[in-house]
Amino acid sequence: MEHGIRELSKNLAWLKEQFGPSADFFVRQARFGSIRCAVCLCDDLAGVDLAWELLLRPLQYQYQIFADAGELANWLRQKSGVPLSAAPVQTLEEAFFQLASGNGLLFIDGWGEAYSFPAQNFAQRSPGEPDSEVNVYGSKEAFCDVLRRNMGLIRRRIRSEGLVIETFRTGECSKTEVALIYHRDLADPNLVAGVKKRLKKIRLQMVFDTGYLAPFLENNPYSLFSCAGLTERPDTLCAKVCEGKVALLADGTPYAVLIPFFFTENFQCMDDYASRPYYASFIRALKYLAFFTAVLLPGIFVAVANFTPELLPGQLLYKVAASEAATPLPLFMEAIFVNILLEIVKEAGLRLPKAIGHSVSLISALIVGDAAIQFGILGSPVVIVASISAICGFVVPSLYQPVTILRMLFILAGGLTGPLGIVLVLMATMLNICSINSFGMPYTAPLTPYDSGALRDGILRTSWKNLAGRIFTAADLPGAKGGRSDAGR
Repeated sequence: MEHGIRELSKNLAWLKEQFGPSADFFVRQARFGSIRCAVCLCDDLAGVDLAWELLLRPLQYQYQIFADAGELANWLRQKSGVPLSAAPVQTLEEAFFQLASGNGLLFIDGWGEAYSFPAQNFAQRSPGEPDSEVNVYGSKEAFCDVLRRNMGLIRRRIRSEGLVIETFRTGECSKTEVALIYHRDLADPNLVAGVKKRLKKIRLQMVFDTGYLAPFLENNPYSLFSCAGLTERPDTLCAKVCEGKVALLADGTPYAVLIPFFFTENFQCMDDYASRPYYASFIRALKYLAFFTAVLLPGIFVAVANFTPELLPGQLLYKVAASEAATPLPLFMEAIFVNILLEIVKEAGLRLPKAIGHSVSLISALIVGDAAIQFGILGSPVVIVASISAICGFVVPSLYQPVTILRMLFILAGGLTGPLGIVLVLMATMLNICSINSFGMPYTAPLTPYDSGALRDGILRTSWKNLAGRIFTAADLPGAKGGRSDAGR
């Protein structure tokens, strides 16, 4: 049940009841002639000095006498220089949200509306350089944790009238503000409607990251691969919006969700479009090679060494056999142990403070890489194969999680059933990738079903002279603009 704005004393009593014994709730009452007013804000979220400069000082030096609360309200909205919000606050629940967002509130006794004004003064991180999407050329800006500043970074890059940024709140307790971003002239209306419909169905107690929302926008929740992409770069988000996609940004997180997101986009980056076409194509092909190497190499090595050793060169086979004879574990168990150990080292280096994280990496290199081999716990071939696989896994960071799980599955399949198991798991993986769709748009687009965009900007990239003629967008896919779609599902 919503509570309307009532008389001043009841408004303040309701707010004090909601905040309880909280020490950060600040109230300052004032009188302008015969009209009582009150300024409310949350300390540390809004600045008292800023509220004084924006609101109380202009009113203090206003010598006009107001006959009633309505005349004061009209003067504030139409004639004063006070930066009040365009939409007045008409319920106490909305007033509470405005206070929790860092805005100040002005209540006028006897008037059924309150007015919020920007007085944010909380500590916030400025836009910095990207951590996970590093580039050589182009912008060095990344999103920050404040939604409104992120919206400004987007608006500064897309200045056309078609850009739409809609905001809504989600989370029963957190009341997190989320922005839905799309270009109304480029995005498929079915896609936009489908995303809105699913977002309205979300029932969560709290939303502190866009990752909370991504599972609700996917059709394959149990797949290793996600059709909802993440980015921390404003230029990447703007590029995807200009391709007809929809983006989500949540207050308090620097990562945006992109819908739909295709498999080939994991191998693309902003540097591709600033480099020469032949070099960008070479790097993309290298990323595909690194991906398949990271997933398949340990499993194929174990399968070949255990079931078809005749495929190995004589000298390499001798070293593998000698190493396996000197270690206590079977080859495939040794491979699993090394990969698990590498994941533990990676996780320890990631979660610990940076100064200690470097020490963990150094100790791990000395103990795992040298002492374990010398002591006979691990074999050199397995450590080398696992290291190459781990390095290749870092080449495509957005696929690191599925690569890690698939690597383990291929090692188990290769160690237990040999090459046949590798082939079966590979077929199951390809079937899983091809079965994923996002709002009727295939995850493997534009490779399957084939589209000419695959040659212009897919595995390879052509020059901007070719791309400028017609850029491949989400609207070109099946399920878009009247095609097959499950947007309402």
